[in-house]
Amino acid sequence: MKKILFPLILLLVLIVSACSNGTTEKDKGNATKEKEQKTITYQSENGPIKVPAHPKRVVLLSGFTGNVLSLGVNVVGADIWSKNSPAFKDQLKDAQEVSEDNIEKIIELKPDLIIGLSTTKNLDKLKKIAPTVTYTWGKVDYLTQHIEIGKLLNKEKEAKDWVEDFQKRAHAAGDKIRAKIGENATVSVIESFGKELYVYGDNWARGTEILYQSMKLKMPEKVKEKALKSGYYTLSTEVLPEYAGDYVILSKYSDADDSFQKTESYKNIPAVKNNHVFEMEGNGASFNDPITLEKQLKFFEESFLGKALF
Repeated sequence: MKKILFPLILLLVLIVSACSNGTTEKDKGNATKEKEQKTITYQSENGPIKVPAHPKRVVLLSGFTGNVLSLGVNVVGADIWSKNSPAFKDQLKDAQEVSEDNIEKIIELKPDLIIGLSTTKNLDKLKKIAPTVTYTWGKVDYLTQHIEIGKLLNKEKEAKDWVEDFQKRAHAAGDKIRAKIGENATVSVIESFGKELYVYGDNWARGTEILYQSMKLKMPEKVKEKALKSGYYTLSTEVLPEYAGDYVILSKYSDADDSFQKTESYKNIPAVKNNHVFEMEGNGASFNDPITLEKQLKFFEESFLGKALF
């Protein structure tokens, strides 16, 4: 009996030892993998760069703040335009205002990732603080840009899912709006900033990407002629009626000069007479990130189709 029992005990010991060694090797493998995942290699415009796999302290020196926030990544510092946007107010309440010139302030924030534009100054100094990735403004369309930000933050799937869902909803809203106002009705996007008036093309924020690209609404020929290629065109009060479509989205800053709205030439614009002018808050409208776009989509749906429908 003892002769049989001893080999069995020895076999059990060997099995337990092997399992123990296997687990150790597996744990080592997982630990190595976890260590490797502390960084990822992002293919930036300037070549591959190692960035945190899960960044926790991002500094934004550009207009991509809403893209980062929408993907649930913490922002510790942002440019003045982002800080002043009502759309980001709550999410940036603890973030500091930073600029490319205030290197000391950025160092104090201890960022693990910095995002800027290709035109950002002091890039050599910034790169010594944390991995710094820059983008050329307008090099890709606004949706592709969001997916690029998603890749950078290791959240490509989340970014692609939002893009797909947003496009479906914007297209559907556009179908409803065109059915109501007519396929040939024109829409202008005009902004009152300071003492200046501007009219915009189809890719210069202020909701233009939604209206013209996603919703397929028509642009007046005069606007197409002057603003489509350049993105925007400066207007005088006298010629404003020539650029006003059947409907006008008026992006208006609270401190802007609104004296043009008191002139007879403005009051006689058909869109004004027909109550087809929809005033949108100008502050923050110059972004085209998911947070801002969601806000603008809701505004357009309510303006064209009525609040009762939503």
